[in-house]
Parts: sequence; structure tokens; C-alpha cells
Amino acid sequence: KACRGNMAACLYDHVARRAPSPGKVFIETPEGRKVTYGDLAAGSARIANVLADRGVVAGDRIAVQVDKSPDAILLYLACLRAGAVFLPLNTAYTPAEIEYFLGDARPRVFVCEPHNRDKLQAVANSAGVCHVETLGVREDGSLLEAARATPEIFEDVVRGPDDLAAILYTSGTTGRSKGAMLSHDNLASNALTLADYWRFTQDDVLIHALPIYHTHGLFVAMNTMLLAGGSMFFLPKLDPDLMLQLMGRGATAMMGVPTFYTRLLQHPGLTREATKNMRLFVSGSAPLLAETHREWTQRTGHAILERYGMTETNMNTSNPYEGDRVPGAVGFPLPGISVRITHPETAAILPQGEIGMIEVKGPNVFKGYWNMPEKTAAEFRSDGFFITGDLGKIAARGY
Repeated sequence: KACRGNMAACLYDHVARRAPSPGKVFIETPEGRKVTYGDLAAGSARIANVLADRGVVAGDRIAVQVDKSPDAILLYLACLRAGAVFLPLNTAYTPAEIEYFLGDARPRVFVCEPHNRDKLQAVANSAGVCHVETLGVREDGSLLEAARATPEIFEDVVRGPDDLAAILYTSGTTGRSKGAMLSHDNLASNALTLADYWRFTQDDVLIHALPIYHTHGLFVAMNTMLLAGGSMFFLPKLDPDLMLQLMGRGATAMMGVPTFYTRLLQHPGLTREATKNMRLFVSGSAPLLAETHREWTQRTGHAILERYGMTETNMNTSNPYEGDRVPGAVGFPLPGISVRITHPETAAILPQGEIGMIEVKGPNVFKGYWNMPEKTAAEFRSDGFFITGDLGKIAARGY
């Protein structure tokens, strides 16, 4: 095992310790491809061997701009096992934007779509990237070609809980994008908390139609399901027809953004009967309108569970699994996480009902911004609370 002692320190060790039988399906695609937990272990080992062959050592960054596929998840796990820092990039980023990220993060390896290699090779070269590999959505690309020639076993690199597992660049409202540094414990602690708080088990099947280059699709959905030992229907994008079909084909939960719910509400097939086998609908990444929340409940009999998080912290608060899921509210601080509201100018803690700055503290909070020590220092209070930049209030009953 990569991590020693009684407590797992790195994220992949949590995954390995909690994995169900190797034959259990983790991912099923609309085309019928099935990836089992055994496939995850073998496939990620093969790719980790390729990374090691490319000279990747603990702490090296692996930048990835590829379309959603099961193999992209194998690459993510391979990075964790190789001790590397996973750096997913939005598939809509232009070569000029990619040049900034590669120049800032200085990854050892950059993985892109096969059809983009020619136009991005020069960008990678100018940023000092040692190796450019490709990964497609049809089990193709140079990375998988090399992986097929490597063993299905890999001696995982030892990493500690505070070592970096990922860097996610935030779009930010001002200035250039900042790389949020997330540790193994940041990711593992949050996924374990969510799996417990939202009652995920090996019996759950999640409809996953989110992108996998940001916190919601990669960490909230992916990590939580991995640590619960569940399964996923893995969709390339929002598809209301297919999603409704899957609700009758064994799906038990869905995580989405508000657009998912507004689009599904426009579908005549959305009924109580169609959703009767579902136990949980989660919404995040943007505020869910209270009217959407109420209309969903009227149509389906289910109350959407809205939660609040951000790139730097993963999830901070959640409406309860049992109890009132209040429209327009994002619930309570998750276990182990502290939330307070302060005056934006004086930093004084405000009483209940007053709007102010949301500040959070907990094992979920990131390690700072890559190569930006001054910016990092400015975003934290002396007592360790992170200043989110979001405004909110503690309303009645503590919501």
C-alpha cells in the first residue's frame, strides 16, 4: 500500500481500502463500456508505470486537457498512485490560455486530445514541458498505447496527507487564474464526509453528466462514489432523455447544476413515476432558484438537496439528508467544518441574520495558491479561517 500506518494518508489508499469486489462495475457508458473496480486498479497501474517511465516523481505536475472518458479517470488515479499532482484543464481553453497554465504550473507531462497534439506541442515546448502524451475518448492515444505494454501492478509512491494531490485553477473574478493547491487529506476528508452525510453505499448508482475538469464532477461526484464503493452511469454531457431512462434502469442518485434541473423540468417525461427509484438529487456549482426547488418537488415528490462549496474548499455546507431542505438555503456546515459570517471591512463576527463575508475552516480547506504566497496569506485570517469572497448570512434555525 502507498500509505503506512493505521490511517490511510493518501487518497488512492482510501480508494483501495474501500474498493468492493474487483468484478463490481464502477463506470458504465451510454455505448455500453463497463469499467470494474478491478479495471480501475489494473488500468491506473499501467498508466502509472508509463508516468514513471517518463521520469515522473513525487510532486511533479501532470496537466490534462482531455474530453470526458473512463480512461481520463484511470489517468487521474494513476497520477495519485505515481505521487504526481493532477492538474485538469477546461476543455474549452484556447492554446493561448493553455500556454499560461503550463508556464505557471511547469508540469512534467501534458496530456491532450490526439487531434490537438500538433497545435499544442509548440505551446508545451515553450513552457518547458518534457513530455506530451495524448488520450482520446475511444480508448486511443499515445498514453494508452504505451500503457498496454506495461504491467498491471505498480508500487505506489508514498505520499502524506498534506502532500498535494491536485491543483485546480480558479477562473476568478479579477486578475489571472490562481492555482488552488489541494492535498490528499483535503480531498479524502471531504469525500468521506459527503459519502456519510449523503448516505452513499455500494448499492448506489450515480447519474454522472458533469465535466471532470472541476471540483463538482471530479471530486464531489467521483471521489465520493469511489470511497462509497458505488457505481456510475457516465454520460458525456447533459441528456434529459437518457437521464430519465437511467432513472428507471437502476440509478439511485444524481448530482447536477441548476441547469440540469431546469432542463429536466421542461421534459414531459419527468414525473413521480419516472423518479420513484431515485433517493437523492443534489444541486451545486451555482445558486438554485427557490422556484426551481419547489417546482421539482411538486413534479417528482423529491426535494433537491442543495449544498455550497468552491474550488479552494470542496464542500463546506449542505442541506440535511433527513430534515427540511430549504429552498434558497445551502444548509449547515458539514461535520468537522466551521463557518462564520464576518463584516467585510472590519472582520468582526456578525450576529445571525446579518449579511457578511462567509469564512470557513476545516480539513477541506486548501493549502494555498500555487506560486502566490502573498495572495495566499491575504486570503486567510490569523486563526486559520479562509475568506471565501462570497456573501451570505446565517438564517433562522441555523441554515
